[in-house]
Amino acid sequence: MSRLPKIERPPDEPDADEPAPDVPRARSMRDVAPKDTWTVFKIMGEFVEGFETLRPVEPAVSIFGGSRVRKGSRYYRKAVHMSQALAREGFSIITGGGPGIMEAANLGARRGGGRSIGLNIRLPFEHRPNRHIDTLVNFNYFFARKVMFIKYACAYVVFPGGYGTLDETFEALTLVQTHKVDNFPVIMIGRDFWQGMIRWMRREMLGRGMINKDDQRLFTVTDDAQEVCRLVREGWRRRVQVNGTHRRL
Repeated sequence: MSRLPKIERPPDEPDADEPAPDVPRARSMRDVAPKDTWTVFKIMGEFVEGFETLRPVEPAVSIFGGSRVRKGSRYYRKAVHMSQALAREGFSIITGGGPGIMEAANLGARRGGGRSIGLNIRLPFEHRPNRHIDTLVNFNYFFARKVMFIKYACAYVVFPGGYGTLDETFEALTLVQTHKVDNFPVIMIGRDFWQGMIRWMRREMLGRGMINKDDQRLFTVTDDAQEVCRLVREGWRRRVQVNGTHRRL
């Protein structure tokens, strides 16, 4: 029995079992790399560790600000003083655990006899936790870390800072604006630093209808430590009265 001759396919003709190069192929579960699946468990692990570690710290205040603020500078000293005052009122202090304002706030927490907490983020470049932290939680994911800042705090106190500080501040304002968290003061320290941004928000965001007039009341700008303590106390009392000791998130 003679064999049938083999038919050679022209080199530019695609295989019938393969899609043409310009035809989009449907994505399937086979395309999901095993490392992507394990990432889900890594994320879950960060949430579990954060929840278990931070559950006992309430009432707490999250304090933010630039890591580049120099030790001994005006805002550094103010952060020490303000966090010390809050700690004496019975509030734990939560920071990002790094240098600058974070270090100052953790130092103030210790001086005030309060609990000093650092939520450290692992970065490609060197970023060591400061030495004034009593409770340290390390994170690989910014979004998991930001949940912990909100979930276990009754207020945000925001000092001058860079992109990270603005990111955390506007996320808090968004959650308050959309009622994902209630009775949550957002307090900005440093009138001279924030006034330009606030003028822009009024002129551009409010002027173009991107926010409502009432949205300007979602934050307070002050340099007075006593006013900060009052706002934090009032926010915590309202939250306990309305929602009990645990917040929505």
